[in-house]
Amino acid sequence: MKKVYGKMKGGVKIIIKNLQKKIHLNPKRIKVAVLKLLSLEGRKKSGEITICFFNDRQIREFNLFYRGRDVATDVIAFDNSVHKKEISGDIAVSCETAIRNARIFKTTPLSEIYLYVIHGLLHIIGYNDNNKKNRLIMQKKEKEILREFITRKVT
Repeated sequence: MKKVYGKMKGGVKIIIKNLQKKIHLNPKRIKVAVLKLLSLEGRKKSGEITICFFNDRQIREFNLFYRGRDVATDVIAFDNSVHKKEISGDIAVSCETAIRNARIFKTTPLSEIYLYVIHGLLHIIGYNDNNKKNRLIMQKKEKEILREFITRKVT
């Protein structure tokens, strides 16, 4: 059964849709990660962020429909913002890809999930990884935010 969570916090409504069953997710902790990133980036705007957690089949269909790529991927992000005062976007995350990549990169599936959410959100607020320089900037920012988030326990 799909679960939807949403609540206004810091001016940004965060909606979590868990459409997979492989990884137990803590919606409150995911929301805290999103709000932490927005705060660290000085982006306390109004708006809405929707994060959907899929299995590989679902994200592959999503990727094919929206990007014309018939392959599963880790994360897809869409910036739907109309003006700079408001943040609006959708993030799609594959939990099965997170499980596979956790084995490859010797992390945990949840660490991978948070990385994908952060990566998607960075795209929504204007970061890009379209070349080596931008990719390195984005990776550095992801590590900073993950470190900041992981060092502060949230229940």
